Amino acid sequence: MTTDAHHQVLVVGGGSAGISVAARLKRHGIHGIGLVEPSATHYYQPLWTLVGGGRATAEASARPQRSVLPKGVSWIRSRVEGVDPENRTVRTADGRTIGYDRLVVCPGIQLDWNRVPGMARAVTAPHTSSNYTYELAPKTWDLIRSMRSGTAVFTMPSGPIKCGGAPQKIAYLAADHWREQGVLKDIRVVLVLPTPGMFGVPEFAEELERVVSRYGIEVHKNSELVEVDPDGRSAVVVDHASGTRDSIRFDMMHLVPPQSAPDWIKESPLADPADPAGYVQIDKHTLRHVRHPDIFALGDAGSSPNSKTGAAVRKQAPVVARNIAAGLANAEALPASYDGYSSCPITTSRHRMLLAEFDYSLRHRPTFPLIDTTHERRDMWYLKRYGLPFLYWHLMLRGRA
Repeated sequence: MTTDAHHQVLVVGGGSAGISVAARLKRHGIHGIGLVEPSATHYYQPLWTLVGGGRATAEASARPQRSVLPKGVSWIRSRVEGVDPENRTVRTADGRTIGYDRLVVCPGIQLDWNRVPGMARAVTAPHTSSNYTYELAPKTWDLIRSMRSGTAVFTMPSGPIKCGGAPQKIAYLAADHWREQGVLKDIRVVLVLPTPGMFGVPEFAEELERVVSRYGIEVHKNSELVEVDPDGRSAVVVDHASGTRDSIRFDMMHLVPPQSAPDWIKESPLADPADPAGYVQIDKHTLRHVRHPDIFALGDAGSSPNSKTGAAVRKQAPVVARNIAAGLANAEALPASYDGYSSCPITTSRHRMLLAEFDYSLRHRPTFPLIDTTHERRDMWYLKRYGLPFLYWHLMLRGRA
């Protein structure tokens, strides 16, 4: 097969996963790395919750893609539209065919706005927003700070999403702002969660129950938004436990769309055939594809059952890089294993945060053993606002942390 270029390692996606793993591969002495990414801007997406909560600017989350690309990595500014694992090639949107010896798939996750009737139109309407895009996060803060009374609805879809704590975090930031302004008593705050509890790890679920009680937030568990009427400002919520449907009129709503693997992955030989969301079917420990040994995946597009967070990427990138380096050196076994570690920094107010850390077993896995991060802490707020962005830009993206 004729190809337009060939790389020893080809990385699909220039987000946190793609840049981190490319930097790690360089540190292993691997050359001939290509990275396919269409966007000229790189975003630190965890900051968008704070943008929506009025605690950071959107501009602080963005840097030129060129500035974070590791030196010596070839940037292919296009979008992948297909992959042929048998011939070890990918096809890009501009018609190129690129060959590889090893492929790393990390294009991120797809926001499926159209899966909920009315959602795609609602998110552009005056009274609704979402922190899940760079353009809309500032609008969330505009809605929060202008609200003085009425009903505010915050939703979360079922299924894996990036940063599973984000749908809750913005509700707490909003409620704390309204408390500071003296108007929280005049606002009905509704939080719609598809899960039976506040969080999957008991220690953090208990703390979050105290948080919602403090703010007087009305939590609908086992529930999901199934339809929204942006003109009538009405949200239809179904309770999956009882089967009942409730129509809630809102004055402001923060939407989180259902999410899945990008469509081109769903339609490719890489997808898990048993998973309608179409994630790349990988071994959850080695992160290598279960049917195509030359292909690895990490980040949001992989099928590993960890929480989809930047913290997970930080632990996955060294595993992928080390295993690829071993494979290229003809090692008989893959040396590195991922244990499912992830963390979710949950902002519970405009000044406090708890740090949820856990692995595949859903056991608490604290990084700071002498600090109790299962409760709200002010020092953890500074970690979220300043420490983690510094770690991201200066260490993680350079393959040093």
